[in-house]
Amino acid sequence: MASDEDGAFGLLWSQEERSARKARPALSLELIARSAIDIADAEGIPAVSMQRVAGDLGFTKMSLYRYVANKAELMAVMIDTAVGEPPGLDRVPGGWRPKMEEFVRLLAETWERHPWLPSVTVGNRVMGPNEIGWIDAAVSAFADTCLTGGERMATAFLLFAHIRNTQSTASAGTQPWTTEGSVAVTIGELMATHGARFPDLTRAMAETGGLLDDNGRRFGLDRIFDGIAGLIAQRERP
Repeated sequence: MASDEDGAFGLLWSQEERSARKARPALSLELIARSAIDIADAEGIPAVSMQRVAGDLGFTKMSLYRYVANKAELMAVMIDTAVGEPPGLDRVPGGWRPKMEEFVRLLAETWERHPWLPSVTVGNRVMGPNEIGWIDAAVSAFADTCLTGGERMATAFLLFAHIRNTQSTASAGTQPWTTEGSVAVTIGELMATHGARFPDLTRAMAETGGLLDDNGRRFGLDRIFDGIAGLIAQRERP
């Protein structure tokens, strides 16, 4: 019996498979994926089910099984459709750093449009051509540097992890290190009441100066990019 990964692989990478499943014009894999994405964007991933997607499209649940065998396959197609075409960084002038700044901007915008993406694009799973293309774009940005292939890959994964970690609290599942927020008790309120127990943290929070307004994303990116630049400069030094 084929595994969920086998089915997802065929859906994501076989153009013949995609074409064959478009035999019925009123329903298509693309239409199913877009409907599921709309549900996830509006209500979150838990709201997505085969039954819900079929109902929103005006079809029976059994109709969807001609295109996707289960929710795992549906999720795989949703992800690759939602991430969209990989960014074309070749047109960005100025070397690897401007290219990666643009990459980060586009990645953050994509995850903001689809807040469920950061949480589902982790773990061992089948990735589609669009998602692989994003990784390729990040790795390719360093093609003209002295970084090894492994270092370019590691840098790409480091940046993905940093953006995921500093994404909005709705998608990252963590509370921002700020003194304001919509949660019942903010960190600022906790420190006001219990700050004496954490004197160093209390003093540090009084001196953030806006550095944590984006969960430290900009600060972290600058440190990552500075470190990469330093490594490249060290190797290029005669």
